[in-house]
Amino acid sequence: MSDVKISAADVKRLRDMTGAGMMDCKKALAETGGDFDAAIEFLRKKGQKLSAKRADRDAKEGCVLAVVSEDNSKGVVVRLSCETDFVSKNDEFVAMTQKIADLALSKFPETKEDLLKEDFGGISLAEKIIEQTGVIGEKVELADYQRLEAPMVASYIHMGNRAGVIVGLSKASDSFMAAGKDVAMQVAAMKPIAVDKDGVSQDIIQKEIEIGKDVARQEGKPEAILEKIATGKLNKFFKENTLLNQAFVKDNKKSISQFLTSIDSDLTVTDFKHVKLG
Repeated sequence: MSDVKISAADVKRLRDMTGAGMMDCKKALAETGGDFDAAIEFLRKKGQKLSAKRADRDAKEGCVLAVVSEDNSKGVVVRLSCETDFVSKNDEFVAMTQKIADLALSKFPETKEDLLKEDFGGISLAEKIIEQTGVIGEKVELADYQRLEAPMVASYIHMGNRAGVIVGLSKASDSFMAAGKDVAMQVAAMKPIAVDKDGVSQDIIQKEIEIGKDVARQEGKPEAILEKIATGKLNKFFKENTLLNQAFVKDNKKSISQFLTSIDSDLTVTDFKHVKLG
């Protein structure tokens, strides 16, 4: 360890640059003889070691944020995960998630892997997240990133930053934004698996048909009508689990599709992305 005197101002400067704790900053400067670049590298290596050590930990807590561009044509949702609820509610952790969301919206990369390669204050986002593992002292990871483009994109962030939704609408108008947010809230509350039945995978459809047949068979229904009964159950499944067919939570006499067409005859949902903790 160097005998170079480390001032409180130097420690604060390094803390402002890295977000690391005061004692960690003081130790890093002492170990590197007051060399700021070397001290930053020292802290980064500490983060790498801690990241490797905690790689098998569960990071089920965190912060989910959804942001939309000024012209409402693009939106992203990001989830920055950590191990504890205490960290997830920390202002600095939420602020970092916000910076990642803003970066994602600005660069609009196709995949999470592409986002991790983006520059984040002179280093890649992936390196910054490893660095933050050292700063925070628990596993931190970019657990999810979703993006969406549409004529109009609306967003919703669930209470406590525990879920985020972006919804694409087929037409753009300032008068549609409230409806878009209502639909985004519907996604968060009712968790549809697709926009409509055309978006449901064949694997899921086949599984539901088999379940429907098994239930009807156990009820003693004739084998000849099992397919018809299963098809009826499948239609109910579509109604409950696809967004446009779900009953609107604010007015269950209407489906989401009917709610949107009551605003504009051509208005519908093009896509949605739902990211949540857990």
